Amino acid sequence: MRMFDWIVLLAYFGGITLAGLYFARKNRSTEEYFLGNRSFPGWAIGLSMVGTSISSVTFLAYPADAYKTAWLRMLPNFMLPVAVLVASVFFLPFFRQSGVTSAYEYLEGRFGAGTRLYAACAFIIGQVVRLSIILFLLSLLVHELTGLPVQVCILVGGVFVAFYTVAGGIEAVVWTDVAQTVVLVAGGIVCLAVIVGGVPGGLGEIISTAWADGKLQFADPAEDGSLTAVSWRFTFFERTALMMLFIGLTNWLAEYSANQNVVQRYCASRSTKDARRAMWICAGSSVPIWGFFMFLGTALYVFFKVNPSEPALAMLTGEGGAQAEQILPFFVINYLPAGIAGLVMAATLAAAMSSLDSSINAIATISIVDVYRRWVNPGCTDRHYLIAARLVAIAASVLMILGAAILALTESRTLLDTGTVLGALTAGGLLGLYLLGFFTTIGDGRAVGVGIGCTLLFTF
Repeated sequence: MRMFDWIVLLAYFGGITLAGLYFARKNRSTEEYFLGNRSFPGWAIGLSMVGTSISSVTFLAYPADAYKTAWLRMLPNFMLPVAVLVASVFFLPFFRQSGVTSAYEYLEGRFGAGTRLYAACAFIIGQVVRLSIILFLLSLLVHELTGLPVQVCILVGGVFVAFYTVAGGIEAVVWTDVAQTVVLVAGGIVCLAVIVGGVPGGLGEIISTAWADGKLQFADPAEDGSLTAVSWRFTFFERTALMMLFIGLTNWLAEYSANQNVVQRYCASRSTKDARRAMWICAGSSVPIWGFFMFLGTALYVFFKVNPSEPALAMLTGEGGAQAEQILPFFVINYLPAGIAGLVMAATLAAAMSSLDSSINAIATISIVDVYRRWVNPGCTDRHYLIAARLVAIAASVLMILGAAILALTESRTLLDTGTVLGALTAGGLLGLYLLGFFTTIGDGRAVGVGIGCTLLFTF
């Protein structure tokens, strides 16, 4: 890293820190800390949702997956607009009209207190897993930047994100997410422009070479490492195209009906119209952004085929423990000019932090509203719960750091694949709870318990 790169990065970090301190002064109640007094405009909530959904999984893991394999794991994302359509008609009006803070308050009235507690705990566990994956990806980048050990990078990154999130609450989360989303997209565009300029035939050669090598198909690696196009038949026992679309539909329906990160933004919007506008801004922006970063990985494959590099080849094959998630940081550090590299590094950090801050705040919200205030210590003052929320946010940050440290010691084909598996295990059954509750009058807490048990057994 050159001096001008560090200046750009330090300016970015300084701005985020000041934002956290500014919003910390405004948080005097749990309503402000969790929902920002329900006063956010639709465009801000929409861009915040984009920032939360794209994360460093988009900036690092998507290019890594396309670089190492192909486009199979892009398929689930195409179902986001379908899920948003369903959620905007059926789920959004309910959450707005009921005036809830938590996505799971509804479940107690419909199925009993035990169901609400299960859903809250499942969400907390799932989000801690997600936080750990994203922070680990961030640590790989900081490791490439500084040469510091990955474990040290995990600690530094986790503490920084925890600071402004714990201090600033949902307002710091939303407004920093808006800025981080803009920086993220700008960084990706800069990378692609440099890649296209480094391939003799430009964009046309990138597409033709990738097509000839099967990198643009929906494929998975075979045992010998070659790419094999998946079938379109429906089965529960292998990755087919239809199964990946089905996974996407259920994932996004669950996201927009049972994920506190999303429901909290429904409730933080100043009107139902603003919340609906935010949903469509998110869907209309996220899918093209995901596709763009998948293509960025494909373009990197062609770039390093034309401009051979031993480290890049090792990241493609996994030789010597090299990971595909390192490919974009490697390109940025070695092939971008001074200052531009700093901008892209800031974009990568922004991608991680825009997801980490949202999940930490959501964990604090659920832990206080659904667990602590409901079961552990009801009837206390609002100031007591505000202090407790900040302590929970700190605890979530500690678990995030520990989880990322564990991931640093594991091996996986790609972390995007690992995230899909862990997400299925921790979120199994949540969508079913809401579909049963919203669209039928049958079933009670006992029926839900049996359904959840069967779901988890099947998924395992």
